[in-house]
Amino acid sequence: MSPLRQLTPLWMAVALSAGCTTEPLTLDESRLSGLPELSAAVDEVRLKSTVEAVVAAHRSDTPLDCTRLGIPDASPDNPFCHLTREKAREYMYRELQELGYTMNDQVSRDGGFDVVNVVAEKRGTRIPDEVVLVGAHYDAFYAGADDNSTGVAAVLELARVLSAHSFERTVRFVGFDLEELGLVGSTRYVNEQVKDEKVVVALILDSIGYRNTAPGSQQSVPPLAFPSAADFILATTNAHSSRHADELWALNQRLGLTRMMTIGAPDNGNGPATGDLMRSDHAPFWLAGKPAIFLGDTADLRNPHYHQPTDTLDTLDPGFVTEVVRLSAVSLAYWAGGVQ
Repeated sequence: MSPLRQLTPLWMAVALSAGCTTEPLTLDESRLSGLPELSAAVDEVRLKSTVEAVVAAHRSDTPLDCTRLGIPDASPDNPFCHLTREKAREYMYRELQELGYTMNDQVSRDGGFDVVNVVAEKRGTRIPDEVVLVGAHYDAFYAGADDNSTGVAAVLELARVLSAHSFERTVRFVGFDLEELGLVGSTRYVNEQVKDEKVVVALILDSIGYRNTAPGSQQSVPPLAFPSAADFILATTNAHSSRHADELWALNQRLGLTRMMTIGAPDNGNGPATGDLMRSDHAPFWLAGKPAIFLGDTADLRNPHYHQPTDTLDTLDPGFVTEVVRLSAVSLAYWAGGVQ
């Protein structure tokens, strides 16, 4: 996740889902069959093992050359001198390929190295030209356990669980390159690959593994008043994606999967008051008028290990990651037309 800047008043809506009495959106009952079983298929042990594998890939990789990135302060303490992605990309590609997905990577040149977005998909049975997408960036600082080995592992677990089913719409899995350098991969992907496509919704997963139930563990910034405990996942949306955010909320309420909050920006989210809602790979989708929802744990508003060498496996909550992946699985299946 990109660094936090000072937030300014911007919020369209904030809601907390945890025993909430608000009347949920009416869901399409025909698309709900099989969703509890799909949720149960998400394997916490496998997820934890996959996060460990992605972290190991980062630890064994060679960081990008700071001087090639134009970093003025190329000191050992600069996180940008500890940015890795090649081995995580190779791991993500291999795992998706072994699941039997059609691979169609997007490669572009940037200076002296390639920018590579890992792309796999399962074609829809009835309306394949409509796409439901789930993505996470695979580049990371240091070990990158929360940011974003959790997101990569989530995409791979979703690919495994959904591979056993068919869907009316095409389901696509994407690993975005160089999010930490300014949403490079996702911007190119949207501009070059999906600008003329019917994207039903893109679900972006970035930093979904840090939970702390202690009072005072969650920071807030004016004018927000987050709960005191950092025990919820945050769903960020804009006006164009609000219907899907309502469905995400309603599915979570129906199945009781996790504690979540939703927060929304007006219009496409682009403006002086809303820029801080555009810190991850959902932003290029918003700017292109494509519906997108961002799921994250609020990063540096709760996680003291954000962009630090201490972003390691022992700081994560595997149960929390599993809850978020289960919510993601049922939502993707619902948006894709239901489990077949």
